[in-house]
Amino acid sequence: MLRRLALVIFPDFQLLDAAGPITAFEVAERYRPGSYDLVVMAPGGGNIRSSSGVAVAAAPLDDGPFDTVMIAGGNGTRTMPQLAAIVTWLRGVEVRRATSVCTGAYVLAEAGLLDGRRATTHWGRTDDFARRYPKVKLDADRIFIRDGEVWTSAGITAGIDLALALIEDDLGAEIARGVAQQLVVHQRRPGGQSQFSALSEMGGRSGRFAELMDWMRGHLAEPLPVERLADQAAMSPRNFARAFAADTGTTPAKAVERLRLEAARTAVETSHAPIDRVAEGVGFGDPERMRRAFLRAFGQPPQALRRSARG
Repeated sequence: MLRRLALVIFPDFQLLDAAGPITAFEVAERYRPGSYDLVVMAPGGGNIRSSSGVAVAAAPLDDGPFDTVMIAGGNGTRTMPQLAAIVTWLRGVEVRRATSVCTGAYVLAEAGLLDGRRATTHWGRTDDFARRYPKVKLDADRIFIRDGEVWTSAGITAGIDLALALIEDDLGAEIARGVAQQLVVHQRRPGGQSQFSALSEMGGRSGRFAELMDWMRGHLAEPLPVERLADQAAMSPRNFARAFAADTGTTPAKAVERLRLEAARTAVETSHAPIDRVAEGVGFGDPERMRRAFLRAFGQPPQALRRSARG
């Protein structure tokens, strides 16, 4: 079955938002020829300059029909009037599945395709997105989200995760796994995986809590109540909790859990340590508590992730 895909770009789009999915679908087509016919499109067509200065040749928008439309993100989404042609086109095009990478979610939202739906976008734009599109059920902490036949993904490289998920939906897990291996990326991250790891690496938007994050990673097996974290940051608990949430987009308690989840997932996927020992070593203590946390964050229990990693 040949599926026609339109990847839509615009001036000042993010190159990797387009290049990542394009390559994933290219490799999938090698595995199963006749699966995808992908065309890059833009209003008016021509050579479309990305935010990096590299231009990509695009065909003009046409009426389809399409199996899938994917909207790239990038700085160009900051000026919605220049994207009016795409918004109008989206409202009328015949398409089975509408998707976006990163801030491409703005375009889907502007077209009304996300009203009443769960969606995500790049963590750095979530506050603005939520203000502009209150009808969207924004979940700012996910790699990608599927709500019916509308899919949205987080920032930039999450477009590859989204493409792999679409490929799995179309062609099955074995093909998607083969594509991931060819791309030399980790087997597809579940959509429920948190965007938090990016923020935690930086210590928040400002980097203010980078040293604290490093300290937390070294003490995960110990109790880490907010009072202890505040003391480590030389702040009062109340001021610390407020400042931490504003800078990282999450509470101290959730940050501790997510750091534990990152450490636990690495241990689960790369070691042979018993699950209960992993839970104890990263501070969950009770393996059942860790299992519930894995289900919330990754949609799978630790044992399933271990099997998948070794698959």
